[in-house]
Amino acid sequence: MTSALPEPPPLRMSATVLDAPDPRALADFYRRLLGWTVTADEPDWVKLNPPGGGSGLSFQAEPAFIRPTWPSTPDRQQMMLHLDIETTDLPASVAHALSLGAVLAEFQPESDTRVLFDPVGHPFCLWIRTGE
Repeated sequence: MTSALPEPPPLRMSATVLDAPDPRALADFYRRLLGWTVTADEPDWVKLNPPGGGSGLSFQAEPAFIRPTWPSTPDRQQMMLHLDIETTDLPASVAHALSLGAVLAEFQPESDTRVLFDPVGHPFCLWIRTGE
């Protein structure tokens, strides 16, 4: 006899949280990159939300933050996640990100994607849809 699992309570992803030595500075980078709005600003926590709703990005203070290494190596801090940001103009989006303080990664694995690092070293990808 098998028992049915109880129905889970409603769950909704509200944000992805990035650790940073200065959450306000990193939130400001992503606010300018994405054009999102600050919806919470506390001493050790900042949240951004996109226009029209949806899950946002939050930034929390982490005094012991260690910049991740990408591509990863076994003896260094590895990234735990990265953000994929779709665009319709890859060169213009890369130029915009660079003007805000992003750094282009030396290794670029795909022609329709550019890997960059935010000001504290979190990798993120700008990518363009090339066909389906």
